[in-house]
Amino acid sequence: MDAASRFQKRFDGPLRIEDYGLIGDCKTAALVGRNGSIDWLCWPRFDSAACFAALLGNPNHGRWSIAPADPSCKTSRRYRGDTMILETVFTVRDGSFAVIDFMPTNRSESSIIRIVDGRSGRPSVRMELAFRFDYGSAVPWVSQLPDKDGIAAIAGPNLVVLRTPVQLKGEDLSTTADFTISSGERMPFVLTYGPSHRSPPAAIDADLALNDTEAFWREWSTRCTYHGHRREAVMRSLLTLKALTFAETGGIVAAPTTSLPEEIGASRNWDYRYCWVRDATLTLIALMGAGYYEEALAWRLWLQRAVAGSPEDLQIMYGLSGERRLNEWEVAWLPGYRGSLPVRIGNAASDQLQLDVWGEMADALHFARKSGLAPFVAGRSLLNLSLNHLEKMWKEPDDGIWEVRGRRRHFTHSKVMAWVAFDRGIKDAVKYGYEAPIDRWRSIRDEIHRTVCARAYSTARQAFTESFDSSELDASLLLMPVVGFLPIDDPRIARTVAAIESELMSDGLVLRYRTDSGVDGLPAGEGVFLPCSFWLSDVYQMQGRIAEANALLERLLALRNDLGLLSEEYDTRAGIQVGNFPQAFSHLAMIRTVLSLHRDEPLRNTLERDRA
Repeated sequence: MDAASRFQKRFDGPLRIEDYGLIGDCKTAALVGRNGSIDWLCWPRFDSAACFAALLGNPNHGRWSIAPADPSCKTSRRYRGDTMILETVFTVRDGSFAVIDFMPTNRSESSIIRIVDGRSGRPSVRMELAFRFDYGSAVPWVSQLPDKDGIAAIAGPNLVVLRTPVQLKGEDLSTTADFTISSGERMPFVLTYGPSHRSPPAAIDADLALNDTEAFWREWSTRCTYHGHRREAVMRSLLTLKALTFAETGGIVAAPTTSLPEEIGASRNWDYRYCWVRDATLTLIALMGAGYYEEALAWRLWLQRAVAGSPEDLQIMYGLSGERRLNEWEVAWLPGYRGSLPVRIGNAASDQLQLDVWGEMADALHFARKSGLAPFVAGRSLLNLSLNHLEKMWKEPDDGIWEVRGRRRHFTHSKVMAWVAFDRGIKDAVKYGYEAPIDRWRSIRDEIHRTVCARAYSTARQAFTESFDSSELDASLLLMPVVGFLPIDDPRIARTVAAIESELMSDGLVLRYRTDSGVDGLPAGEGVFLPCSFWLSDVYQMQGRIAEANALLERLLALRNDLGLLSEEYDTRAGIQVGNFPQAFSHLAMIRTVLSLHRDEPLRNTLERDRA
């Protein structure tokens, strides 16, 4: 077997999800494997079609690898301090080298720069680059640049330019290079995207871009106001959230990936490259709690633009710029992550009815104003119109927080968040003295409260249940005391928490619900949804169970990969991360829990009091 064949054999399929790292430029992001292969990249935006899609298939669907020619290597990796610059060090018999991966920030064009940095000896290095535009389906036309310092790849509207001093060659519809690297020697590879109808993007000085990018991230990191003993975990989560921010609009994507499965080999695979209204309040709390008011304001501004319009048209999620049509379709030619089908693009849940989003929006606007962000000029009008609409809708069944694809139900969490919408509207009208039908809102709020307590609480189970007149539990019930629906010392809350501890725990972590109940209309099976366990830690703190709150938090922090990243879920049986990666919701929940425990009270309370 020749060197190229041995090299190829190491890349037959995607790595474990936790074996990837993230780099990004606040426009899009890439996943870099510990084996030196970039297996996922959508260009020029998070929600664009992927040009590297090996993550959801194999190398023939597009990837970019730089690794030792010798397959017998040791690997270590780290981020360079508080930055999004990833360094992967490969050690072989002939020496060692690092691959420094990053995406320059604050540039008009989007680029990935990979610098091969010789550390010792003179090891042999192999580079393989397979462009496959449109989610792995389009092989581009590749030609040499006029100045002969690289190549250009064109397919339809897409143009990508690779510049490097290393000699390149074409091989089996890929571009390859074989070279050696000596100690102290550096070989740059600069990959830049541009529209195909324009001239190729200008050359970039790799080392200058590295210095500028490092300075950007280090300056941004210094703004963090948290300096407790879990600062490393919080800082990495904040950096991840910043990297998942679409800088042009302030929107934060739930994840940079689509269709990473909630159970390996199964069909719970969704596109998360969009912005969820449900994340609004948690995003504000996490960012403001760590001192990032500028980013919090940008997110709030994104939210107010996205939801502008008629309240009945409010969606649960939007595109990066507030786009509303997120039509879902399946990519027939991709075999999925380790055979997990289907691969979905778009998200049909954007058309669902989820009553909780009105509560999330009202709560976000209420919290932002109370915590010192500039008031939303049209906020009163939006809230009044929204509550008028919700008055007509709250008694209807909906699809719920978990975006079920089964029949609609009267989900308890949805009704609780409808209560939140009216509660926050009343509080704002009273505090800021603007005209509103307060008495009517109070009447509706109280009716919702009575209805939930009567129909969602099971005397047989001695606990609240996931929907009216049901016997099933749901982790979203943990949010009832968090949003103020009932006090933490209410016996019904205590019994509900105990029931969740007894019936929804797997290896000490919290399931969303029992998928074998059939509530979501999908085949049973998924990992534990990580934010739910952070919610339980928050509740423990509210109950005064501080030792248990800290123990659960440490258990969750131990699930991060070696770079500090979390996915959406964790498979307790296989001991692996599952679901889209990295997941903003998981990192947001972690920040809130850490900062709340640091301040000895729920973070939201601290922020609202500090700014009152």
